Amino acid sequence: MDTITRTPGGRLARLAGWAQHHRWLAVALWALVLLGVTFTSRLAGSAFHDDNSLPGTESQQVVDLLHNTAQAGASAQIVLKAGDGLAAHRAPIDTMLGEVRSLPHVRSVTETLAPGGRIGYATVTFDAASTDLPYDGIVKFADTAKRAGPVEVALAGDPIERIAKSGGPAEGVGLLAALVILVFLFRSLLAAGLPVITAVFAVGSTLGVITVVSHFVDIASYTSPLMMLVGFGVGVDYALLVFSRYRSEILAGHDRESAARRALDTAGRSVLFAGTTVIIALLGLLALGLGGLRGVALSVALTVLMTMLASVTLLPALLSLFGKRLERGIRRHALRRDHGKAWRRLADGVQRRPWAPLIIGLTVLIGLSVPAAGLRLGFADASTDPAGSTTREAYELLAEGFGPGFTGPLAIVTEDGDPLALQRTLSSTPGIARALPPTGRTVLVFPTTSPQDSATAELVTRLRTEVLPTLPGHYLVGGSVAAATDFADAVADRLPLFVLVVVGLSALLLMLVFRSVLVPLKAALLNLLSIGASLGVMTLVFGDGWFGAQPGPIEAFVPVMIFAIVFGLSMDYEVFLVSRMHEEWRRTGDAQLAVREGLASTGAVITAAGAIMVLVFGAFLLDPSRMLAQFGLGLAVAVLLDAVVIRCLVVPAVMRLLGARAWWLPRWLDRRLPHLALEP
Repeated sequence: MDTITRTPGGRLARLAGWAQHHRWLAVALWALVLLGVTFTSRLAGSAFHDDNSLPGTESQQVVDLLHNTAQAGASAQIVLKAGDGLAAHRAPIDTMLGEVRSLPHVRSVTETLAPGGRIGYATVTFDAASTDLPYDGIVKFADTAKRAGPVEVALAGDPIERIAKSGGPAEGVGLLAALVILVFLFRSLLAAGLPVITAVFAVGSTLGVITVVSHFVDIASYTSPLMMLVGFGVGVDYALLVFSRYRSEILAGHDRESAARRALDTAGRSVLFAGTTVIIALLGLLALGLGGLRGVALSVALTVLMTMLASVTLLPALLSLFGKRLERGIRRHALRRDHGKAWRRLADGVQRRPWAPLIIGLTVLIGLSVPAAGLRLGFADASTDPAGSTTREAYELLAEGFGPGFTGPLAIVTEDGDPLALQRTLSSTPGIARALPPTGRTVLVFPTTSPQDSATAELVTRLRTEVLPTLPGHYLVGGSVAAATDFADAVADRLPLFVLVVVGLSALLLMLVFRSVLVPLKAALLNLLSIGASLGVMTLVFGDGWFGAQPGPIEAFVPVMIFAIVFGLSMDYEVFLVSRMHEEWRRTGDAQLAVREGLASTGAVITAAGAIMVLVFGAFLLDPSRMLAQFGLGLAVAVLLDAVVIRCLVVPAVMRLLGARAWWLPRWLDRRLPHLALEP
């Protein structure tokens, strides 16, 4: 009985003891933090800002050169179409435009007609940036613009995007699905609710902090939903893993207080280690040197840190508050089932014929990774907005009236060349529909293809490498397509350093914990395969238009963000599974038994945790934002493959084939490496 009554004495065990003895204080502190930062953020408001600058690139130099001549303030387009010609409806159009001119914050309105006179547009310039315009004022502008009699009206521009993309039910659907899985797992609404409550406190507190910090640091506008996507996924998972270990300790005969301490001293260590790998992977994005990603990386890393803190401070307090009811439910439902039997059978089957599941698993991962070779980066425009939306209709009308390249012009700037000669050369260049007369030292050209078409990106490359070098002087190519090309090149140049930092540090941490050379190498290779597979599926769906999705390029910064997040999350499951195998290996020295018992004790929890993440991430496919839908699909596919294919098939097969060699570490290296134990 000594092993049953002994209470682990690590720092996390003592932290759990403090949270238990001061449970009301711990809960009150978290509640005060949540309420305080939420109230402060509501008073301060948000100041999110999308920084898409790429210092040193051609497209950024064009932006900088044109900045001084550009007019401050947002702009929107009122696109008009009449089958019998707009001239037949001048009276209602002029009345509408007059009302628009009289609206607050409207600086000017200019009108342009397409050849044939059936389609035209009015450019409305405001006196403030889109984020500074009152939301109600934008709504009033949109309502006024639509009052043009029988004329078809569609709206475009940054202010319209603010009211068009009002969000979806993704977060609520994901949390509800997570709660349903937890209820099935624990057969108790109270037990299922604790991980969800823990995640809500952690993510809610971080959101308030980031909203306030956005006034002082550049943080992208898509950061908040991305924080919720990752935060709710890892927050529920981390709390689930601690609670699952607590449940096991209760069933092993420990009292509630001792069970909570032992859970924190074992699963709590794994949570902190796993969370640290996620944070390292996210901070690795800083190595890319891309300003727009710094604020996002730091914000999501802070979210993961808060979920870790909540799992080791708030959750023990909640376990103490509801301990009696939880214990009764745990003991009552434990008599009805045994998760371990099915997982032991699976482990035995894999270990009897390890080559078959290994080959099947690797075939799936490599096969899904192949389409990623055709991944094309770009920036979303209105052509990828939902069908029927006013911004999508405006895009299609402009393309119909002015040509497919009208919405994505290229700006060619020269500092010492002849602008007129430049215009003549560009006018005769294949792939360019029209080159406008020079404005200063800038020539604006409209491609024959849309911004999302790969031919437009090829045109940018051809202008830079073949056409412009034949002219005397120095020339720069800018525009949204040029910026996407520059972004892809910048990422490709810095990606090796990014991968080396993330993979190297994560592998080093695993080596310190498991005292092994082969386990970290296996983890790194399998994680890279799961990332490749998720990018491959994302390319098929959003790049090639599978399952009815709008085909187009992948948002330029999504793949590197997915790499950082997925690599960190994949390390989570590696730590949870292999740490239990390591416990058994240290206890028995039997490699096959370690694999079987490790899978038996963690299989159900990892599968449930993976299912929760898949549903939380997959729910973002319901979001109207194409970028968030891409994030959701990529993360959901990666976690699904990791939890099912890698952890249930490939890892047990590899560990069986390696046997005792899996835990080999040269003695000279063992002596020099510091010790970092996950088991007390």
